Amino acid sequence: MKCNICPRQCNIDRSECVGFCGANDSVVVAKSMLHYFEEPVISGKNGSGAVFFSGCNLRCAFCQNSAISRYVSGKTVQSSELADVFFDLEKQGAHNINLVTATHFLGGIIPALKIFKEKSKLPIVYNCGGYESVESLKKLEGLVDVYLPDFKYCDNDLAKKLSSAPDYKEVALSAIGEMVRQQPTNMIEDGLIKKGVIIRHLVLPSYVQNSLDVVTTVKEKFPTALLSLMSQYTPSFYNGEDKNLRRKLTTFEYNKVLKVVEELGIEGFCQYRESATSDYTPDF
Repeated sequence: MKCNICPRQCNIDRSECVGFCGANDSVVVAKSMLHYFEEPVISGKNGSGAVFFSGCNLRCAFCQNSAISRYVSGKTVQSSELADVFFDLEKQGAHNINLVTATHFLGGIIPALKIFKEKSKLPIVYNCGGYESVESLKKLEGLVDVYLPDFKYCDNDLAKKLSSAPDYKEVALSAIGEMVRQQPTNMIEDGLIKKGVIIRHLVLPSYVQNSLDVVTTVKEKFPTALLSLMSQYTPSFYNGEDKNLRRKLTTFEYNKVLKVVEELGIEGFCQYRESATSDYTPDF
């Protein structure tokens, strides 16, 4: 079967070769763990049951998880084995199952979710880069409770330069629109999100205008979604030529965007500047 599961539309047989994501048709889990550094409504007290998948359909030059996003390594699992990973995280006390960069493995993940959902009421979080196919997202309807997409860019030139995705804005807008259609209402109980959409945006140094355009678009297009405005850009992960990205984000830059978020009345989360360090990145 030819793979067109994501907007890359590679149209190749991944049983014989790998696509842009770097993966064949076998699900590869890089790490599963209780993750305490997500948004408070996701991590809670006990942690989020994060399952990190290897490979990615983006090529972000500043990726904090580049050790697994650019190289496919980890444990190959069948759908039933992946379901067991979910059950194990639930036994450890996870508040939810957090699928991190799962897009390119949906063929094997969806059966695992169906197995898990038959016996568990734990929310499923779909944690992605925002570069998603609407057709693939529709296959997740009824299986995913919380969508946690990035909305990285309104500037497609920047998206092309930093993530090799020249159509990022249009693709992300369509994808997030589908996510909001599936989960139009945010349901938070006892400080934990059970259903809804949280849109993440990382403010990049020197590219404040891109961020201002993003938050304005979120307000206009997705008024019911929550926004998580992130400041943890870590220059040590950057591997490109742009000198503007070889430094940390300044407090002035972050606060300029945060001020607009507050003026627009967007609900959600802001981030402590201390998080701009590799200490908050899982060890892969």
